[in-house]
Amino acid sequence: MKKKLSYLLMGFSFILLAACGEKTNEGGAIVLADEGWDSLRFHNEVAGFIISNGYGYDTETMTGSAAALMTGMKDQEINIHMEVWTQNLGESYAEGLENGDYQKVSVNFDDNFQGLYVPTYMIEGDPERGIEPMTPDLEYVTDLAEYWEVFQDPDDSSKGRIVGAISGWEVDKMLSDGIDEYGLDEYYNYFRPGSESAINISLLDAYESGDPWIGYNYEPNWVMGMYDMTPILEEDPEGPFSEMGAQDIDITVSNDLEDWAPEVVEFLSHYETSSEIASDALQYIQEEDASAEEAAERFLKEHEDLWTEWVTDEAEEKVKEALE
Repeated sequence: MKKKLSYLLMGFSFILLAACGEKTNEGGAIVLADEGWDSLRFHNEVAGFIISNGYGYDTETMTGSAAALMTGMKDQEINIHMEVWTQNLGESYAEGLENGDYQKVSVNFDDNFQGLYVPTYMIEGDPERGIEPMTPDLEYVTDLAEYWEVFQDPDDSSKGRIVGAISGWEVDKMLSDGIDEYGLDEYYNYFRPGSESAINISLLDAYESGDPWIGYNYEPNWVMGMYDMTPILEEDPEGPFSEMGAQDIDITVSNDLEDWAPEVVEFLSHYETSSEIASDALQYIQEEDASAEEAAERFLKEHEDLWTEWVTDEAEEKVKEALE
């Protein structure tokens, strides 16, 4: 009870994903981690639909920060994390695996990127929109010092503005520390938006107007699929931004899940997608004003050739029946 209360105090909330399970087991509902971003919620819905309809378990999600959710995995209050961004968690995740606090069962995808981006028109221009190149030689993070005036902070004309990540995300500290290490804090203010939607709205407003913008984003993401964006790279392979390139996005489970839901662990061990799949789903959500649940069902209907390779024949039949 004390553990559950402590998680509530950390800001966790429960959201029912499905209630059509048929089994009663020692673990009750299977709990999936939700750190708040859209691609994770899409994968939670895909996995939740299959687990509930194919294998008969109730599923729930629990929201929280990365560190708190991994603690929940260790304490077996949370059973599945569908998107562990391994480099973001750094040594703490590797140590957790080594210590046997939880288990990695699959790599969901590894064709991703996160870091600082600018609209491609800033480098190449856009003749159709009458936009001339604004930062033609911008390629590396260290080039940003030359262009700070282009990205002028609307609240402080003496510096540029970099739109950062959300406070509490591990990548936020990586960005902030990297900016300081390269001395870019002399030229830029690092602005932390209050939410992922605030990051995207900032980008959308600038892009539609053809204005300068530099900030954090990641792939897969619907806005990355919609607009032509260019990542600003780390030139030094040992530099502070080097860990923000492509990385394994793991699927991790609590140690007890294999004891009372081994067929679910087996299913997850075969679960493998791509950034392209997630970006397509997220763009569908945005353009059609759809829910993550609707995007998951669309995926399951359109990609039978993929997900049927993950599940047993019996589970496949049940999932297909549920989709009718």
